[in-house]
Amino acid sequence: MAYRTLKGAEIEQLKKQNCKASDWHTIFVKEAFVPDYIEDVRFFGEIRLGVFNKSVPIDAGIQRPAGIYNCTVQDCVIDDNVYALNVNNLVNYHIDAEAIIHDVHTLSVSEPNTFGNGTEIEILNEGGGRELKIFDRLSAQIAYLNVLYRHDRKFINQLERIIDNYIKTQRSDKGWIGFGSRIFNCATIQNVRIGPNAVLSGIKKLHNGTIVSNKEAPVYMGDGIIAENFIVQSGSTIDNGAILSNCFVGQSVTIGKQFSVENSAFFANSEGFHGEACSIFAGPYTVTHHKSTLLIAGLFSFYNAGSGTNQSNHMYKLGPVHQGILERGCKTGSFSYLLWPSRVGAFSAVIGKHYANFDGSDFPFSYINEEDGKSVLTPAMNLFTVGTRRDSAKWPLRDKRTDTDKLDIINFDLFSPYTIAKALKGKSLLLEKLQSTPREKEYVQIKGLFIKRLLLKRCAKYYDLAISIFLGQQLAGKIKSLPPLQTLDELKAQLLSDSAHIDDQWVDVAGMLTPKSMVNDLMSAVKRAQIKTITAAIEFLQQANARYATHVWAFTIKLCSDLFEKRLDEFQIDDFLKIISDWSQNQQKLNSMILADAQKEFNATSRIGFGIDGTPEEVDLDFEQVRGSYADNNFVKDLQAESQSVQKQADETIRILESLKVK
Repeated sequence: MAYRTLKGAEIEQLKKQNCKASDWHTIFVKEAFVPDYIEDVRFFGEIRLGVFNKSVPIDAGIQRPAGIYNCTVQDCVIDDNVYALNVNNLVNYHIDAEAIIHDVHTLSVSEPNTFGNGTEIEILNEGGGRELKIFDRLSAQIAYLNVLYRHDRKFINQLERIIDNYIKTQRSDKGWIGFGSRIFNCATIQNVRIGPNAVLSGIKKLHNGTIVSNKEAPVYMGDGIIAENFIVQSGSTIDNGAILSNCFVGQSVTIGKQFSVENSAFFANSEGFHGEACSIFAGPYTVTHHKSTLLIAGLFSFYNAGSGTNQSNHMYKLGPVHQGILERGCKTGSFSYLLWPSRVGAFSAVIGKHYANFDGSDFPFSYINEEDGKSVLTPAMNLFTVGTRRDSAKWPLRDKRTDTDKLDIINFDLFSPYTIAKALKGKSLLLEKLQSTPREKEYVQIKGLFIKRLLLKRCAKYYDLAISIFLGQQLAGKIKSLPPLQTLDELKAQLLSDSAHIDDQWVDVAGMLTPKSMVNDLMSAVKRAQIKTITAAIEFLQQANARYATHVWAFTIKLCSDLFEKRLDEFQIDDFLKIISDWSQNQQKLNSMILADAQKEFNATSRIGFGIDGTPEEVDLDFEQVRGSYADNNFVKDLQAESQSVQKQADETIRILESLKVK
């Protein structure tokens, strides 16, 4: 769009409207510009103005003519129908059309900069060595590889070059306020790039950051917040006095209620309220809601922190150099304490205070309790709780991301090659200890954890149950997807047709489940400069994720062969029937145990405090009015329906298998 200089009559009108300029000849306007809606404005430096010819909504039910009123403006581009009122210092910004800015003390860019892109945060390890450069296209997977794979220095160096090249493209001497953004009642906003449709209200201070807002997923940043050296991605909300320093906030993250956080990254759908976080890698769905909770120097995902959760990352020797890992789906009970370094297996619950280091990564779905000063592990017991099952069902429903460009890859599977491979390892370790431990010994010890000897065999069987369910789910689903079959040989040919790639080792890359070979392929492509941009790295990961089902099936075939000690092409009908029959029985057993756990929520103990001044009948009525009944509970009904569905699918799969001809 072409600009022209002001006409003499326009300058005179602006002067009459109490406007002043350091040099009227450095103010340029669009051809259709009229000065009617510019009043009490002081202009400095080079200014470019659009057209102001419509009313804009500045609040619910309130419209005002677009224009600039009572502002000091320096070196800015202000596009069509912007509304700016009572801005003391508006410096070095390009303000896109229909943005609304009023009652702001300072909105300025002081020097050429990258707006938070390239800020180096001391993540996961306060002592350094895992620094992460944040930028506005950062995903959980890129961050994970950059932070956790320091063993491959060539890969890290090349990845950081790619990141640095991207960061250079973000440098500018002008800030940007996107189309339709609203900024009001704010104190100081300096060196901040603001995307379209963002809402900033009542902010105390923002310094050196990027807000990646858009129409599909606007960002809200509200009352009393202070943030410096930050990136906030689309759909996120930060308000109610939160304090952020050197932080990355991913897509649709919520931070508020005086939460204080530094040198940390929060990825998709995470939430932080009340408490503190320092140097944490908060993978997708990391949730901390309590005032007395401190998360420090840890890796988390799909995590729920109980009130008073705390960790210690130093031993008063070389300082805070230790780090911890809670694998996906973990929970910590109220006032739990963990001494880093420690590692907790996937979908496990930690209760009590643990003053010794341990590694429970080979034991998913477990309880870790403190008993008489010992960290006591009960393997596989968290399989049967309502919480584990309910969490796995609720996470997909609570994906708040509305941006069509979803950066974090998130896999919600409860039973996956990742957890099943760990269950196999855990089972093997338990059986080894069972064989080698004298009967008179009460506990065995594995990697700092104590396990009661009497539980070794039982818990190994619980892992068998999970393995059986995974195997049956995969086989039944695969058979259901196949065209009509006539013979056993046709079945085996179809099952083996999609199994070229076999990989035993799986990893959880901050929410993305994938064979380790896929990660190795990415790293190799980066080191050989076949991947040269952030966009190419993200596309590679997305393509790898698109092959998830194929990789799962290859893992399933290998698992079948290992468990039956023969190749799949040597299977008979009875082998397939056993897998399906075991799946049906074990799924029913698991669901029944979870339902029994759910039923405890409706027993006499749960009714304490109900019907406070009434009879036993009124207690029951009061309880049902508030909590409902077991029979009408949605979770219970869904699980019962699932059991019926599994039985129906198992019966149908068995019918197909029994109809096959054997040559």
